[in-house]
Amino acid sequence: MKKPKASRAAALAAALPLIAFAQTAATLAPTTITATRFPDNSQSLPFGVSVISGEEIERSGASTVNEALMRVLGVVGRVDLWGGGEYAVDLRGFGSTADNNQVVIVDGIRLSEADLGGTRLAGIPIESVERIEVLRGSGSVLYGEGATGGVIVITTKAGAGKTRANGGSAYAGAGSYGLRDFRTNGNFGAGGFTVDAALQKRDSNGHRDNFRSRTEAGSLSGSWANEWLRVNAQHSEDRLDTGLPGALSSDQYAQDPRQTNTPGDHANFRNARTSGAAELQFASWQVVLEGGTRDKKLRSVSAFGSYDYDISADTWSLRARGSHDFGGAKNLLVVGTDNLRWTRDVLGAFGSTAKQDSRAWFIKDDVTLAGGTRIGAGWRTERAEKSNTMGGAVDARENAWELGASQPFGAVTAYARFGRSFRFANVDEFSFTAPGALLAPQTSRDFELGARWQHAAGKVEARLYRNDISNELGFDPAAAGPFGFFGANVNFDPTRRQGLEVDATHRVTAGLGVRVNANVRDATFRSGPYAGKDVPLVPQRTLAVRADWAPAPHHRVGGGVVWVGSQHPDFDNACTMPAYTTVDARYAYAWKHAEFSLGVTNLADRKFYTQAYACAGSQPSAIYPEPGRAFTAAVRVKF
Repeated sequence: MKKPKASRAAALAAALPLIAFAQTAATLAPTTITATRFPDNSQSLPFGVSVISGEEIERSGASTVNEALMRVLGVVGRVDLWGGGEYAVDLRGFGSTADNNQVVIVDGIRLSEADLGGTRLAGIPIESVERIEVLRGSGSVLYGEGATGGVIVITTKAGAGKTRANGGSAYAGAGSYGLRDFRTNGNFGAGGFTVDAALQKRDSNGHRDNFRSRTEAGSLSGSWANEWLRVNAQHSEDRLDTGLPGALSSDQYAQDPRQTNTPGDHANFRNARTSGAAELQFASWQVVLEGGTRDKKLRSVSAFGSYDYDISADTWSLRARGSHDFGGAKNLLVVGTDNLRWTRDVLGAFGSTAKQDSRAWFIKDDVTLAGGTRIGAGWRTERAEKSNTMGGAVDARENAWELGASQPFGAVTAYARFGRSFRFANVDEFSFTAPGALLAPQTSRDFELGARWQHAAGKVEARLYRNDISNELGFDPAAAGPFGFFGANVNFDPTRRQGLEVDATHRVTAGLGVRVNANVRDATFRSGPYAGKDVPLVPQRTLAVRADWAPAPHHRVGGGVVWVGSQHPDFDNACTMPAYTTVDARYAYAWKHAEFSLGVTNLADRKFYTQAYACAGSQPSAIYPEPGRAFTAAVRVKF
């Protein structure tokens, strides 16, 4: 029987005080994060930020950014249609529109698209990643529209600007489903100059017929720094060639999950990104100027014909932070502007051109009092002009704001934050609506209450959150659509996201560490024809437990368990996708400069799926199966 919403909310509220058992003790060194657009101490922030280090990525055996998010943090992921290791990740329960309700930043440059095409994370060379930061909840003041669910900030080794010894590594792996994975990276520096390079080539036959993929990615960057100035430039490219096996009915899935209904469908992507930045330090001010250009090309063929497009995006930002002390208090003032120009040309006889031009200004001020109390406020105004020759347009301005405070109590810091976030309809949404319909901007009232305890052996953080959303944008298959058909993009009746998130790390012994991420969430319609129903493709509960153990010198064993609760693929909640559990494990042996490893995913060889789009009778349909048990043997040499 489904647990009443009121009972679940009470359970969430009751769970938060559990961390109050903390006792003042020697604590770990504070974690410095950059998701705030300037380095900051995560312990005093009035919101949550989860961090995955490059070392954790390496030990987890993850080969892509989205794999690292799913394995280490337990972020919900759904297998992407394109292959090549791509998954759509969902930070706070937005289902099929998750990508448009969270922002992806790579070395300060926004990577998120202005359409429904999704953001490709698997094309970032994993060996080049220094860390991944996940800003939990709204990041709209700092990052603009579409950040209600959170922000994923990826920092490469070149972008981190850290002093490193000259060196690099080479990796070669082979495994199930014809996997062949080759990676290399290196850096060289002298006299203030540093050059970084990374390459990756990954081929796989795939776990389904017509799902073979070939991925190539590379990056090259150079930087120069002295005591008061740092400048850098980067260029990266990635390519994906993949088959498209399509969806299966429930009967087809039961008979043979490897089969395909679309043996001739295939696609290829070509991405290129070039960016540069200059960071200036003078007196008590830091000033950063960043800019980048990006090109993305898709060519695809299916039984319905070809679908090809070219995307170009130009972005630049200027921001500054001033630090001033007065009367025993410390004040941090951040001001800045963000600018984006995005164009997509759909090719062919029925082609179209879509454009977006966005301009924003933001200001954020944080005051930390002598006793440690931190009070912050921020505001952003953003105007977006969007058009599509297929029809429709957006010319609107929206504001975001937030107020937050944190208070230390010994080793425990409590915090609260509330504010407003927004997003505009994208170029695919406003061009496919009911006849004559105009889509209003989506807005959200955001609230978060949390506490974190940092002690000598680890840390625990718990967050309660709620987003009350008006005019949520999405596709409703029951709405009256264009050309007399059903299905159109709409503004839904009011919806809500609420839940509890718990992140914990603990060093049990010098050689054994454990990380736990647990989530309980509601994503529901508050009124209208779907009142009381769950938003599709949002599991209510998830749990990820990961351990890393060094039982003896040169030996390391790691692994994790990820459990994802059941979810509905449809708005009527007429059928249910089953819960699933995956287990991965990895053993590594280090010898001199080499590491030999053997990893396995889906250890129990479970049959499951993370993606389904419809119901047929009472059974999920339009299913995209996940792979079975898979092994990877690899060697990594560092030099």
